[in-house]
Amino acid sequence: MGRLTTHVLDTANGCPGEGICVEVYRLEAGNRVLLTQTMTNADGRCDAPLLEGEALTPGEYELQFHAGDYLRRHGGTASEPLFLDLIPLRFGVSDSAAHYHVPLLLSPYGYSTYRGS
Repeated sequence: MGRLTTHVLDTANGCPGEGICVEVYRLEAGNRVLLTQTMTNADGRCDAPLLEGEALTPGEYELQFHAGDYLRRHGGTASEPLFLDLIPLRFGVSDSAAHYHVPLLLSPYGYSTYRGS
């Protein structure tokens, strides 16, 4: 059974990104359709897969991380507007039976991602 998971690591402070809102969208005909919304836990992970089973189908998706709220709470920057606020990550799913793990490595002035395991 396929599934989509994520986690957030705060690379500036060396800790999990706790309490970050994550939204999952499916891209359909140029439009974003909100599928689910959740928060990261104390370990920077979501308590359950974002999508799994029949909910994960081949196509294009977007994870949107509300990083600005987290950065404000943790003193990420001294001035407004923040350099990073909402972070969208667009990716494709070709095999609905596979595990797609899309982590976010976050700092106040940069981020990176990859397909994890």
